[in-house]
Amino acid sequence: MDYRVLGETGIKVSRLCFGALTIGPLQANLPLHQGATVIRRALEQGVNFIDTAELYQTYPYIREAIRGRENEVVICSKCYAYTREGMQESLEAARRGIDRDYIDIFMLHEQESDLTIKGHWEAIEYLLEAKTRGLVRAVGISTHHVAAVLAAAEIPELEVIHPIINIAGVGIADGSTEDMLSAIKKAHQAGKGIYGMKALGGGNLLPRAQEALEFVLGIPELAAVAVGMQNFAEVDYNIRFFGQSEIPEELKQKVARQARRLHIDDWCQGCGACVAKCGAGALYLEGGQAKVKPELCRLCGYCGAACPLFAIKVI
Repeated sequence: MDYRVLGETGIKVSRLCFGALTIGPLQANLPLHQGATVIRRALEQGVNFIDTAELYQTYPYIREAIRGRENEVVICSKCYAYTREGMQESLEAARRGIDRDYIDIFMLHEQESDLTIKGHWEAIEYLLEAKTRGLVRAVGISTHHVAAVLAAAEIPELEVIHPIINIAGVGIADGSTEDMLSAIKKAHQAGKGIYGMKALGGGNLLPRAQEALEFVLGIPELAAVAVGMQNFAEVDYNIRFFGQSEIPEELKQKVARQARRLHIDDWCQGCGACVAKCGAGALYLEGGQAKVKPELCRLCGYCGAACPLFAIKVI
């Protein structure tokens, strides 16, 4: 496994980061022991970086997975707090939930621009104080917006940026893949540690998985890439892919044959863009949200690319 340092933080991470969203209640909802075992499978093969968030509800999985190797694993979590008190509550919830004295990286979740970052500044100030007390090692933001990456590049206190980036630009809210690459390069030149998310576009790029992963691994500014994994086969496949090792044909087929489904997040606002894009007639609107007819869905991912809120995933 290849390791790189996140910017100027001194934190060394594996290029493959375990994205914990997929195992939790919001997506696969794996039983606690099963989900923790999947994470541990990755740790045993050299992954030392786990990405999570308060929203994901995956702290119990991580606590169980890292038992006995607590100080060997780099953990990043995030929250939406905008006050000092709210950030304190979120950081303490993470420390209790994971059963750890500190969280390596703590972020503001889903920032959009310099304005939203400024609106959360009181929460950032608390994180900076927590850093001086050893409760946090680095502070940052996650984002789907080019504007937020550019803003964070200019803010010395923000050390790590976690932007969405993929070959098709799926989920980038305010620009293209090229726009995001340009912003990432600028942030990297400013000394920021950067690790990408949604390389497979929330599963919408699974038909192009090899091409999509090769694309993000070819971005020199990315210290790591967070990839969601739900089972041993996905872990083993990604470990080999990121390590540039030969992938047995049997493993390729096992991953390819996995049952998938279209998942529509609760924040869907029923704009209808996905319905208009779906050539299979699998999507419809009901109760102000998009719904799917599984028997008609081709899992092509076109609807996910059309969604302005990145609310559609293939899991």
